[in-house]
Amino acid sequence: MYRAITRQIEVTVEPNFLPERSSIEKCQYFWSYTIAITNTGDETVQLRTRHWIITDASGRRQEVRGDGVVGEQPVLAPGQRFEYTSGVPLQTASGFMTGRYQMESESGERFEIEVPTFSLDSPEHKRTLN
Repeated sequence: MYRAITRQIEVTVEPNFLPERSSIEKCQYFWSYTIAITNTGDETVQLRTRHWIITDASGRRQEVRGDGVVGEQPVLAPGQRFEYTSGVPLQTASGFMTGRYQMESESGERFEIEVPTFSLDSPEHKRTLN
């Protein structure tokens, strides 16, 4: 599990390779990822936008921007948590994602929170440690 905390908002990510949606022969690899956003602060906030940077093992980079997540712009009161699952395809057996969410406080202040960089690895990808 990957974790980041910005301004008392915790974001955790758990990626999962999906072999049933992948095809090694066609160079198509698919992962789901589950994200939990927890407001540990004392102010209600709303998630407004997302910005993802997705990079595969060949260095191909794709940026994705949009409103909310999975069709929602969740409001998180103090102590509340929002969880969702989405997915990402790559043409290589590994890669990584990083990103951020734009949040809005009750007072109308907009600020960004970090989504931790997380690794996308398939069983076919052999990791080498130096």
